[in-house]
Formats: sequence, structure tokens, C-alpha cells
Amino acid sequence: MKKFTVIGLGNFGFHAAKALFEEGNEVIAIDTDRVKVQAIDPYATEAIVLDATDKEALRSLGLEEMVAVIVSTGTRISISIMICLYLNELGVKRILVKAIDPDHEKILLKVGATEVIHPERDMAIRTSRALSRPNMLDFIPISDDFDLIQISPPQEFLHHSLKDLNLRAKYNVHIIAIKKPAPKGFVLVPPADYEIQAKDILMLLGKSEDIKKIKVLM
Repeated sequence: MKKFTVIGLGNFGFHAAKALFEEGNEVIAIDTDRVKVQAIDPYATEAIVLDATDKEALRSLGLEEMVAVIVSTGTRISISIMICLYLNELGVKRILVKAIDPDHEKILLKVGATEVIHPERDMAIRTSRALSRPNMLDFIPISDDFDLIQISPPQEFLHHSLKDLNLRAKYNVHIIAIKKPAPKGFVLVPPADYEIQAKDILMLLGKSEDIKKIKVLM
């Protein structure tokens, strides 16, 4: 069982803690607000009223044993920076911190954040993409150069085999899996003779610049 800690139980922190707990993980949820701590209590292994800017209080929790710690302290920029610094000094391996703006992100990365979260921005981008390109179901940046997307197949892909489409040669992208309608399930690394069907969901991996060529088809 994996162990996580969520510091700050506003809207984002509450739902992050709840989702992790419902996935079967151990979750320590922390906030200075007793009402928020009581609200998360049914969805956490341990819910604690604690000031996370108290380094010794954090040390007592053994957070270095956590898979990750999420910090979501709202608009209190200085507090999130201080907590991030302390977590880094305490040896937490993975520190995810919610940022308010690009300058906040730069500071967080300098004091030890391993990942910076912009939930409003990221959700706005995903929503806009879903509206402008309804065939694109999900978009995940894998690195600075590579993306993974899930799409409904463009019309010109239908009833053609992967060999005929030859996406690797034409677009330099790879179909790594295909989701089928239930109960047919999931086809991992589909064979060359597989024919694309209308209800298939294609999982494509490739460089960002090449993925863009596929998006144009949608």
C-alpha cells in the first residue's frame, strides 16, 4: 500500500486526498482549519490539525517515508514556499506543489519542488482542447518532446489496417494500444493487420511536433 500526504485541504487538496484514499492508499491529510480536517476525516487514514510551517511538527510525521507529498495552500505563496523548503530538507522524495503563477513556480522549483501543479490552467487547456477537437479524448505531455494522446479515429483511418495506414512512416507516431468497447477490452501493441473500427480509442505516442500533424486530421 502506498503512502501519501496532502497538506492544505481546500478544494484541490480535499479532492486529491479523497481520490488517493479511494484508490486504496494510505493518506495523511493536514490543515490548520479543524473544520476542513473533520470534513476529510472519512476519506483519509489520518486527518490532522497541524501547522505545516512548523518544521519539527512535520519531522514528527515521518514524511520521508511517503511516496509523495502534495502541498496545496491556496493563495498563501510564502507558506507554500516554506513548506516546500522544509519537505526538501526532511528528505521527501517527491514534492508536488500547487502554484499560483509562473514566478511562484520558479521559486518552488528552486526550494525543492519536484513537480509544480497549475490545476486551473491545466483544466482550462484540457477543456479548450476537448471543445475545439472533440475527437481528442485526452492529452498527456510525457516530456518536453513527447506526448501521449487518446483519440477517436479520424474518418480516413476507419476500416484500414495499421499496415495500410503506416502511421510510423507517414507521421512518425506509434499506436501503442487500442481501447475496445466493453467487453472486448484492451489491445496492447496491436498487430499490423488490425483494422481500425469507429468505436476504437487509439492511444498514440510520438514527438510533440508529430502529434500535432495527427491533431490536424481531427
